[in-house]
Amino acid sequence: MRRRSSPLASPRAGLGLALLATLTLLATETAAHAVLVRSAPAARAALSRPPARVDLWFNERLEPAYSKVSVWDGAGRQVDVADAAVDPAEPTRLSVGLPTLAAGTYTVKFRVLSVDGHLVESQFPFSVRAAR
Repeated sequence: MRRRSSPLASPRAGLGLALLATLTLLATETAAHAVLVRSAPAARAALSRPPARVDLWFNERLEPAYSKVSVWDGAGRQVDVADAAVDPAEPTRLSVGLPTLAAGTYTVKFRVLSVDGHLVESQFPFSVRAAR
């Protein structure tokens, strides 16, 4: 008499279950982090006038005590006015003021802690063009 094997016992089914479990775990982990949804200035923007502030908006509320943003010039010097704060009226927005910036490339660096406890750190450039 021939014995039938269980469909769950086949190597292909096992691989499929493992793949499904991995994708489910990754989807859950990805959704749990604060994601930058927009910024002003935008990443890689080339501005004709320097901005007065950098504003970052995220998809989740931020923990104000553990969220920061800074702006750095091409020589590696911090150039913001060190007033970074999460907006109490809009807890998904983090911003920092700027002095009048000269023409050049600048890097916005941020590190945020969302209320779900996940830390996200990233950076992006923008540039200010010389006046004509």
